Amino acid sequence: MLRQALAITGINIRSIPERWGSSLVIVIGLAGVVAVFTALLAMATGFESTLKATGRADAAIIMRGGSDAELNSAFDRDSTDLIKQQPGIRAGADGKPVAAAELMVIAELVRKDDVKNGANITVRGVEPAAFILRPQLKIIAGRSFTPGLRELIVGQGVLRQFQGAELGKIVRMRGSQWTVVGTFASGDAHDSEIWTDINVARSTFGRLGASSVLAALDGADGLARLKSAIAAEPRLTLDVLREQDYFSGQTRQFRKTIGFLAGVVTIIMGLGAVFAALNSMYAAVAARGKEIATLRAIGFGGSSVVVSVMIEALLLALTGGVLGALLAYLLFNGLSVSTLGQNFTQVVFNFKVTPELVARGLVIAVLIGMIGGLLPAIRAARAPVATSLREL
Repeated sequence: MLRQALAITGINIRSIPERWGSSLVIVIGLAGVVAVFTALLAMATGFESTLKATGRADAAIIMRGGSDAELNSAFDRDSTDLIKQQPGIRAGADGKPVAAAELMVIAELVRKDDVKNGANITVRGVEPAAFILRPQLKIIAGRSFTPGLRELIVGQGVLRQFQGAELGKIVRMRGSQWTVVGTFASGDAHDSEIWTDINVARSTFGRLGASSVLAALDGADGLARLKSAIAAEPRLTLDVLREQDYFSGQTRQFRKTIGFLAGVVTIIMGLGAVFAALNSMYAAVAARGKEIATLRAIGFGGSSVVVSVMIEALLLALTGGVLGALLAYLLFNGLSVSTLGQNFTQVVFNFKVTPELVARGLVIAVLIGMIGGLLPAIRAARAPVATSLREL
C-alpha cells in the first residue's frame, strides 16, 4: 500500500504545475493564517520577554499595600527611611543598606508615527543606589544627570518611538523645563523610561515621598525576612514582591488578551482556509478522476488513493505554513513598537518570532491541510471505477 501511495503521490506532485492556480489557493491561504497567527503571538512574546528581562531575583520592590503598580503606590519619607532599616536588605561596602527610593510620575511625548497625539511616558526619580541595583543600565551617549538640577537621561526605547527627547533637547513637563543630558540602555522595560534625580522630581511635581523602594536582598532568605519584618511593623502597610516577579506579573493580562485575539483570528481565517483547501482538493480530484479510476482498475487500492491525496494536501499546507512563517519573520521579527503597560505608560518592545511560534504555526497549517484533504481523498477512493471511466 505504501509503495502504491508513493507512486500515486509522485504522479500528483508532477501534475501540480498544470493546476497551479488551485494549488496556490491552498498555499496562499495557509500562508496568511500562519503569518497572522505568528505575528500576533510574536508581539505577546516580545512584550513578555522585555518585562521578564526586567528585575532581579535577588532584589525586592516595596509598594503601598494593595497597590498593583508603582503608579498607584505612594508613601512618605519617614516610611522610606523605616523600610531601609528592616532586616533582609543587604548592606553595601559602606555598611549602608543597598536600597533606593523611587518616584514615578507621568509625562507626555509625541510619537514619531503619530504627531497629532501624545502618549504617556514614565519619568522615574531615582536615588544614586538605583544605578547600583541595576548594573545592566549603561549610559551610551552624553552623561548622567546632575543631582539637584532639572536634567534627564532617556532610555533608548523612548528615542526609537518618540520625538523631542534627543540629547540636548529641552523637554517641558507640567510647566517645567528639563534638559536631556544623556541616553541609556538597559535591555529591558527601563529602556521605555526617563530618569532624573528624585529630589528634583519631588520639588518640581509637589510630591513628598516615594512610589516604591527597590532593595537588594540579603541571602536566599532575604525576601522572607523582609516580608516578616515589614508585616510586623505597625507603622508600615506595605506589599513586598520579588522584583522579577513584579515585572513578570505585568505580562499576564496582555498575553491573555493577545492569545485570545490570535485564537479568534486564527479560527476565522482557518475556516476560510479549510473551505479553500476543500474546494481546491475536490477540483484536483475531479480533474484527475479518469487517472485515479485507471489506477484503481489496474490494481491500486482505495486506501493508497486516500493516502496519496492526503500527502498532497499536507505538502501544500506545509509549503503555505513555511511561507507564512518566513513572511512573519521577515516582516515582524525585531519590529519595535510600544503599548500601554500596567502603569498606563508606554512600554517599548520588539516583536519576537521564536522557533516555538513557528512550530505552532506549522502544526496549525498541517491540521488545516489534513481537514481540507480528508473528504476529497475519501471521495476519490470511493468513486465507482466503472462510472468514473464512463464519465471522463
